[in-house]
Amino acid sequence: MDFTLTPEQVDYCDAVAAFAARDLDHDVSAAEAVGAFPRDAWQRCADFGLQGLPVPEEHGGAGADAVTVMLALEALGHACADNGLIFSLNAHMWAVEVPLVRFGTPAQKARYLPPLCNGSFIGAQAMTEPGSGSDAFGLATTATRSEGGYVLSGSKTFVTNGPAADVFLVYATTDREQGFAAVNAFLIDRGTAGLEVGAPLQKMGLKTSPMSELFLEGCVVGEDSLVGKPGAGFAIFNLAMLWERSLILAAAVGTMRRQLERCVAYAKERRQFGRPISNYQAVSHRIVEMKLRLETSRVLLSRLAWALARGEASASDSALAKLHVSESYLQSSLDALQIFGGYGYMTEYELERDVRDAVAGRIHSGTSEMQRNIVARSLGL
Repeated sequence: MDFTLTPEQVDYCDAVAAFAARDLDHDVSAAEAVGAFPRDAWQRCADFGLQGLPVPEEHGGAGADAVTVMLALEALGHACADNGLIFSLNAHMWAVEVPLVRFGTPAQKARYLPPLCNGSFIGAQAMTEPGSGSDAFGLATTATRSEGGYVLSGSKTFVTNGPAADVFLVYATTDREQGFAAVNAFLIDRGTAGLEVGAPLQKMGLKTSPMSELFLEGCVVGEDSLVGKPGAGFAIFNLAMLWERSLILAAAVGTMRRQLERCVAYAKERRQFGRPISNYQAVSHRIVEMKLRLETSRVLLSRLAWALARGEASASDSALAKLHVSESYLQSSLDALQIFGGYGYMTEYELERDVRDAVAGRIHSGTSEMQRNIVARSLGL
């Protein structure tokens, strides 16, 4: 494995960082206070090309490989403080675009991928239900065959991008007795009769990333809404999770780098008992641990992105990376807050927000406990 960056990758990462610093420097604290989704910033990201990164050029995207995407997201996380916006971008790309690229029909790709790339459409995945969290395939939402299509009934929760979404990728079962073999994925446009988007859910963190419930009551969709072959829902969801778990926290590596830089600078300038606090091992060793977590996270993600680009990444690989980066991100966020002391606890310094946002990384896309289960199974345990 050669992780040397190409000149094109270096230039692109520099361009992403410059774009984020210039065009995404909005007042995140003000937006978070009212739970506002930064739609203008979303469009600026699309105009720059971020939403189209994993989509082939013929469908309006950039056709970037996984390593380039990982590097771009790290640069974005370093320069953009809006973790919620970045989370929504990731959910849009991995849970909706990637499944469409791999499993969508030519007509579905032509209809949905260009607007998903250019910012005119926002995508959302609807898998989790009130009664099935980690048990993703214990679905109660049903899809009953009807003349020319299906009738969907049920409810979904924790739908990231739900309040703002234009199209939903909804998972439902045609026969609960058959388990995962009967799970299917359907593309459903907002405004379809029988589909209702719930009120925005209030969260601890990632407040600028909108989330809602989704209700389906006699929602009639045509045959052309089915993604992949009948019963392909299991494969579609697993593909989405492979990419999501692999790359959704790539931006967190950039955030960890920004935290480290801030802590190093602050530790040198902040004085206590006549000396910079960097002279105290209680502080300097904590910063060293932040550096260690940053570097191990980057190496693990780089290796995983390399494997993704070659089609060799496994569920265990992505679970291991997601587990390590999410735990590292939270601990480094806590360390940064501690180093800044009382100032870190103040919203003005934007470090307490990182802590709240980082907690979600141990929950979304499968909890840390679920990631450990996946890795344990790969070891034959």
